[in-house]
Amino acid sequence: MANEQSAFFPNGPTVVVTANSSAPTAAQILPTFTAVTPPTNQYRVVNVGSVTAFLGVGATAAIAVTNAAAVTTTGNAVPIVAGAVEVFNFPPTSFFTATAASSTTLYITPGQGL
Repeated sequence: MANEQSAFFPNGPTVVVTANSSAPTAAQILPTFTAVTPPTNQYRVVNVGSVTAFLGVGATAAIAVTNAAAVTTTGNAVPIVAGAVEVFNFPPTSFFTATAASSTTLYITPGQGL
């Protein structure tokens, strides 16, 4: 039996995060739950800016802000290079924010698939 991966299916509202040198207030991104669409822990992250963003994710807004610190040697931020489209697995009640060397925009959408 072949292992199949479905195309990404959005399952909730897209949230815009504008990353700057200091992280904006973290947003909790909640997927839409129905009998047909079970809880999801996948998030599609798109960086439409021209600089790398450092995505901070956490169980609380404060943890997400702390985790958004730019990575120099080690850190908890996830670098999202300019123009990247990535799908990640995070807990379904996560908070998101980001930092960047200059202003850049991230779109984060909960859903399922790649």
